[in-house]
Amino acid sequence: MEDGLQYTIVKPDEAIASFVDSFWCLRNESGVIKETIGLPDGRVDLFLFKSSVDNFRIVLLGLGTMPHEEATIPIDGQLFCISFKLLGAEYILKESIAGIINTGKFLSTDFWGFCELDLVDFELFVVKSVQIIKSLLPSMIDERKRKLFELIYQRKGAISVAELSEQIFWNSRQINRYFNQQFGLSLKSYCNILRFRSSLNHIAKGKLFPEEHFFDQTHFIKEIKKFSGVVPKELLKNKNDRFILLSSLTSQ
Repeated sequence: MEDGLQYTIVKPDEAIASFVDSFWCLRNESGVIKETIGLPDGRVDLFLFKSSVDNFRIVLLGLGTMPHEEATIPIDGQLFCISFKLLGAEYILKESIAGIINTGKFLSTDFWGFCELDLVDFELFVVKSVQIIKSLLPSMIDERKRKLFELIYQRKGAISVAELSEQIFWNSRQINRYFNQQFGLSLKSYCNILRFRSSLNHIAKGKLFPEEHFFDQTHFIKEIKKFSGVVPKELLKNKNDRFILLSSLTSQ
């Protein structure tokens, strides 16, 4: 990244890939306070955070359906994160996240045995996190849910509720009830977020036209502005690395 924001991402191994999207860290080495905006990405984030002026804390963020309000990253602030897929939220975190959509909650500072020292070395943090997650892997999961998320992620959200229902033999009304009760939004809304997330890969490369099953250019622009607050051209500019998610794509 530019301007002293250092971003590192590690993908999970196959054993936990159905539950975890990635492990990542963000460090502010710019010497100044940074203001950033988070974008909806379809993930549930478990953060460990500290800075020279903030105490160590652990936060769980639910799904986002809109751009987050500007967040301040203090000088020397560093953040380590486990980004969960929705099966991970249900089967690893073992709780409904419907009540924290577009928000989050503080967890105990010893959650899962983590502590401030875990922010010293990102590689060791990943190793420890993987060990914890593997110890929590379920012996069984609902086969309909497994297939549901496999299809959603394979298609990057570009699939209808009716098609999903037909392929996994699960009533669409029951699927939406499951999504609303467990995650706080409908399946269609979640698929729209994944489609937006996938479109960022193209925008990061300067492709300001629809490539992810949008109806047309007008629909594309409308959806990008809905989830980011700005039109694609403005999003690409990404002044001062304000959009962390987009910056992470251009830094890889």
